[in-house]
Formats: sequence, C-alpha cells, structure tokens
Amino acid sequence: MEDSPKIPMETAGNIIRRSIYIFLQNYQHFSTISALLAFPFSVSILLSQALIPSASLFPTVYNRLQNLFNSAGFPPSSEFFSILNLKLSQTISSSFFTLPFIFTFFLFSKASVIQALNHHKLPTSPPSFSSFVSIFNPLLLTYICNSILIISANATAFCLLFLSFNILEGFDFSSRNSFLLLSAVGVVVYSVLLGNALVIGNLSLVLSGTERSGGYLAILKACVMIRGRASTALALALPVNLSMAGIEALFQYRIVRVSHRGQTPTSLMALEGILIAYLYSIFVVLDTIATVIFFKSCKASSCTDQEGRYAYRVEIAEEDNAGYVSLKVSQELP
Repeated sequence: MEDSPKIPMETAGNIIRRSIYIFLQNYQHFSTISALLAFPFSVSILLSQALIPSASLFPTVYNRLQNLFNSAGFPPSSEFFSILNLKLSQTISSSFFTLPFIFTFFLFSKASVIQALNHHKLPTSPPSFSSFVSIFNPLLLTYICNSILIISANATAFCLLFLSFNILEGFDFSSRNSFLLLSAVGVVVYSVLLGNALVIGNLSLVLSGTERSGGYLAILKACVMIRGRASTALALALPVNLSMAGIEALFQYRIVRVSHRGQTPTSLMALEGILIAYLYSIFVVLDTIATVIFFKSCKASSCTDQEGRYAYRVEIAEEDNAGYVSLKVSQELP
C-alpha cells in the first residue's frame, strides 16, 4: 500500500468559522450574485408557509396521509404521528409550490457559489449564463436523485415504525407507556435517517457541481466520502437549519400573523418581508459555502480506524469505459 500523509479532519466549528470568513471576505460577490439568485426561492419558501393552511391541496394531502397511517395500524391517538402527519402534509404541499423555484433559482444560486469557490480567485465581473449551464445540468440530475433518496429514507422509517408497532401489539404491549416509549425511539430513528439523507444530498450536490458528474454516482461518492464523518456533517447542518427555521418563524410572526389579523399590508411590511427573504437567501449561500468547505476537507483528510492501528485514505475514481466507481485505499502503518 502507498503511504499517505495524515491530515486531520476539520471540526464543524472550524468549518463554520471559515465559511463566515470566506463569505465576509467576498461579501460583494456572494451578497449580490448568489444571494439574489436565491432570493426568488426564499420568497417562495416563506410564502408557501403562509399560503399552505388556506390552500385546497393541504387538507387533501393531510387526509390521505391520515388514512394511510390508520390503514398501516399506527395508533390514531399518538401525538407523534399527528405531528408527523402535519409536517409531512406541509412539506408535500409546499413542494408543489416551490418546485419550479428549486429547479431554477435555487440550483443556479448553488452553482454560482460552487463555481466561485472552485477558482482560486473570484471573478470580478458577473458570470455568463453559459458558465452556469455546465454545472446546472449535473446539479439538476443530482437533485432529482436526492428527492428519490429522501422519499426512500421516509419509506424506510415508516416501515421500521410499522414493524415495531405491530410487533409491540403482537406481544400484548399495547399500553400508553409502551406507545410513548416507542414513539420517542421513532423520533430518534426518523431524525437520524432523514438527517443523514439530507446531509448526503447536500454533499452530493456540491460533488456533482465540482466534478461535473451528476446522478446516482454523485450520491454514491458522497456516501463513501461521509463515512466516519457523519457526526461532523450533522453538527454542521444543525445551526444552519435552525437559523432557517428561525427566519421562517420570524416571517410568520412579523408578516403572516399581522395579515391574519385583518390589517392592511403597508409598504413597511412589504420591505420587512423582503429583508427577511433576503436574510434567508444569505443562509442558503452560507450553507452552500460550508458544504463546499466540508467537501474539500473530506477529500484532503485521512481516516483512522477506531483502534488507531492504521490510517487510510479513500480515493474515488470513475471509470468512463466500464461505468463503475472504484475505491483506492492507501494504508499508513504507525
């Protein structure tokens, strides 16, 4: 085996600090081109949260999922499945509204960040449309595959919960405490599965934009690269997702709540809504920067097994003629 230098993996805190530093160092580029490209997507996300409760699609999706949960044998009185049904209905209904903006502005924003960070020096002039196309097509294909991955993760979690609840009832453990305990375990399992799927999806988007290869191969490479680094990736995604959730809550509190009271929207409310949407776009850009830095750190770092006996580096090479992915592992003995 070839010897390879041992490069430590960066922590989530260091990656976040570097992301903020890079963003501030190139503030003009990221706050104008990348953030403005993501702005229509941010507006669609925030408006969808306000329009979903009054839309005719939401109760239809909610009732369909409720019937599905009841047919699967899930306890109808469980608060876990009530909350899960509500959030899934909101997500599905919102996806129909935001999907055109995701396939255009969201992916173009990510492409602009990835293309800028792939160069040693950011371009001084705005990039041309043709420069985005070479990155956009792999990103689009990878995002479609990521959607299938998210659906598969949800289906896997539901199958595990279905088997668990039916086995529990089969052994006559149908008390309220048993259902509460299993629901708590279900929350953990569902969060872990969905969190890992989202992290792999984000990393595969950056990988496809960097290497110009999209689809399921990008997801497979992301799964290999994230091995042993899942905790770092989850810790990296948590503050960004919490910040985005806080911005959505701020929009609900400042804009949607006032409009539901029957007050007439004013120009100040419209300006405040625009600023909140722009802030959401900034976090979309920061999330992409952090994922790019994490991707580069994964490629440069070496892994050490749990017993500390050897270090190894995983190199991914795609064979054009054969159409498969080969893994090269370099081992370094102490």
